[in-house]
Amino acid sequence: MVKRRRGSRFADRRPRARHERFDVLVDRAIAGIPQPFRAALDEIAIVIADEPDADQRRENGLGPDETLYGLYEGVPLDEWGGDWLPVPTRIVLFRLPLEEDFPDPEDLADEVRITILHELAHHLGIEDEDRLHELGID
Repeated sequence: MVKRRRGSRFADRRPRARHERFDVLVDRAIAGIPQPFRAALDEIAIVIADEPDADQRRENGLGPDETLYGLYEGVPLDEWGGDWLPVPTRIVLFRLPLEEDFPDPEDLADEVRITILHELAHHLGIEDEDRLHELGID
């Protein structure tokens, strides 16, 4: 049995590289979003998580075998009131479900872009899934 010393220069490089590759896909997807829509992302934090947490799963009614690629958390612009207290607005991308369902790098890049656009559309007030489908963001 091969033993690996803690802190070895060969230990766990692949997970970090996978995270970095995913970060690059997200950066490219954001850079490819046309204005004025990309400007709306200035108001939103983009967060990358491995998977939905227990609260996100419960709030979205996910069963044990279901997951999400992305999630918009915040108040859509068309519902925002000027007298409201600021609420953190963010798009959460779930890396592991995306990587698992889209192992091909090109397919993964496409789905990351679609997921960001889908969640951005929710921020812009497009909540109807049929409307998102009509716009090609599904």
